[in-house]
Amino acid sequence: MSTPESSDAALQDFLADPAHLTLDLPTAVSRCAKALGLRHAVVYLVDIQQRHLIPQTDVASTIPVDGTLAGWAYRTQALRVEESDAGGITAWFPLLDGAERLGVLAVSQSALTSTSLTRGRALASLLAMMITSKRAYEDSFVRRTRTEPMRLPAEMLRAFLPPRTIGNAQVVSTAVLEPAYEIGGDAFDHSLTETTLHVSVLDAMGHDLASGLTSAVSLAACRNARRTGADLPELVECVDEALARWLPDKFCTAVLAQLDLGTGLLRWSNCGHPPPILIRGQRLITDAMERDADPPMGMPSLLSSRPRRTHEISLEPGDRVLMYTDGVIEARTREAKLLGLERFADYVIRATAGGELAPESMRRLIHSILAMQEGRLRDDATLLMFEWRPLSR
Repeated sequence: MSTPESSDAALQDFLADPAHLTLDLPTAVSRCAKALGLRHAVVYLVDIQQRHLIPQTDVASTIPVDGTLAGWAYRTQALRVEESDAGGITAWFPLLDGAERLGVLAVSQSALTSTSLTRGRALASLLAMMITSKRAYEDSFVRRTRTEPMRLPAEMLRAFLPPRTIGNAQVVSTAVLEPAYEIGGDAFDHSLTETTLHVSVLDAMGHDLASGLTSAVSLAACRNARRTGADLPELVECVDEALARWLPDKFCTAVLAQLDLGTGLLRWSNCGHPPPILIRGQRLITDAMERDADPPMGMPSLLSSRPRRTHEISLEPGDRVLMYTDGVIEARTREAKLLGLERFADYVIRATAGGELAPESMRRLIHSILAMQEGRLRDDATLLMFEWRPLSR
């Protein structure tokens, strides 16, 4: 039986050995679990639509996110424990890359102790970093987390998308996009600096490879300008110029925004896009961010004599801002009624009142919208929500 000292030494030897960097995931999990004195561990990664937890080994079965204890650990980002069918105890640890939910880790023991729980958490943290570093270039992760073939426009556009969720102690931003395997022109982006959250939601004209290319060029131009220190008006201008130069017959609508994490000042530019909505407390602040939209990004803006406008609003702690594409509010309920802003916001308000985490609210909302459409949307639907929660002074 291993002692804490022998387990610590085994883990140090494992981490110090450069060979562990080239191990496949199941082998790495097995060796690291053994080094930590844990009996058995299995990694489950969530699929692209966040419906299933898929084991990264062939000796375990796929688990639904909804209606299972493993799924509950994923949904709540908290430890869950249950008796195992094979005897003993299984602990489900969330796998988190910062704010991004990757899946869960199952650790099986004959009995759980404070030491095994601490080591299970350590293993989950280590594996999350390992998975994040490897999945960008190992197709095995991608294949296992897809449940159907992906169309070429979606494949191209998803290569440009950031993680679904990012965040720090002051803010969290989370997004979902459907149809997962057939998206054409919708896209989102979010990133953090020490002082600012940058977010954008785009909707390119059309629903084909050219539409995806339009969004991809827009994202690249936006990031290029942002990373060279461009302010919001300059950033929008860079996207306009890039589209006008490289894709002069294409355009896209967008909302691009910057949130000052210290003060809560939100600045945004609306380029022909549906306006963001503000939820404060348990109510929708009607028309809080309703402004006349400027022309879409690309050639249309260069034909206008009016300069782009930047709008401002001061957020309060706990405020949630939702950005979306028109495929969301144009979705219809089973009674053939448009979903609309009120229904959309009401769902988020009720989820907030129940203490639901922002990423989980977005996951369940997009699934509800898909269920209303019997799994088939009339148009791409993208949702991005960020919540400002400043440090108390």
